[in-house]
This record gives sequence, structure tokens and C-alpha cells, in this order.
Amino acid sequence: QVQLVESGGGLVQAGGSLRLSCAALGRIFSIKNMAWFRQAPGKERELVADFTNEGSTTYADSVKGRFTISRDNPKNAVYLQMNSLKPEDTAVYYCNMGIITRGNLRESRYWGPGTQVTVSS
Repeated sequence: QVQLVESGGGLVQAGGSLRLSCAALGRIFSIKNMAWFRQAPGKERELVADFTNEGSTTYADSVKGRFTISRDNPKNAVYLQMNSLKPEDTAVYYCNMGIITRGNLRESRYWGPGTQVTVSS
């Protein structure tokens, strides 16, 4: 089985920065896309940033120009650099990966446990 481990969340003042990290552990054959989602209280989970295996990236309009997604394939890791944070960025952030395991060889989606990001005014 595969597990995703997240770190980097916390409380920061508006205008500050945080860097989220997520690493996949387990019997991994290959990883396709790596992405970050977030969910604020009472709202649907939304895609924040996506990094495909082919190297393309997409961002939600609300974070474009402020957030940067990157990946380190040898470490099975994805990162989200968040700058110029705003109170509306407050949410639980989840990493998500499309992974082919050595036991199954079929792509499945895996979620991290979520890390809280709180931006104060």
C-alpha cells in the first residue's frame, strides 16, 4: 500500500509564505501527476495546482502568480511554495498523486492526510 506524508502547514500572517511538502512511501512503480487540493470549511475541495508527468502545470486562478508547484521524482515528492498568502487561502491542503504500485501495476489516486494552513489578517 502507498501512503502520502505531508508537512509544512501552519499559521502565518497575511503576506507571508509557506512551503508544503508531500512524499509518497510504499511499493511504488511510477507516479503520474502530482497535485495539491484544498478545502475550506463548508466548501468543496478544489484543485490548487497540478504538475503532470509530462511537465505541464496548472493553477487555480485564485493562486496564480503566488503559488508554485514543483516535483522531485527521485524522492517521489511534490512541493507547493505559497507566497503572498491571503486570509482566503486558509484551508486544509491535501496532496494527491496518480500512482502505479508494484503490486498491482494499475494507476490509482492517493491522498495525503491534509495539513492545515491558516492565514491571519
